[in-house]
Amino acid sequence: MNLKQLYQDIYQKFLEKKDGHQGYDFQHSPVGSATPPVPTFPEKVKWWTLDRPWRLQKIRDKRDEQQQDIINLKSPPSAKP
Repeated sequence: MNLKQLYQDIYQKFLEKKDGHQGYDFQHSPVGSATPPVPTFPEKVKWWTLDRPWRLQKIRDKRDEQQQDIINLKSPPSAKP
């Protein structure tokens, strides 16, 4: 088979259908998406709050935990006896 004709049928189908295809509507989010979990705090945030460092640390901890969960997805679970 000639290399130039290898994907010719696929490209031909693409060219026939390209004008009739409607693109993705960016105004509507996908149905299966979910919002990431957000850390909760016992009190509402105020501009003069004194526990800002504690809140920021809690947010960073939650972020690090989620990143570690994503990294752990790549490695298989360890076998525990």
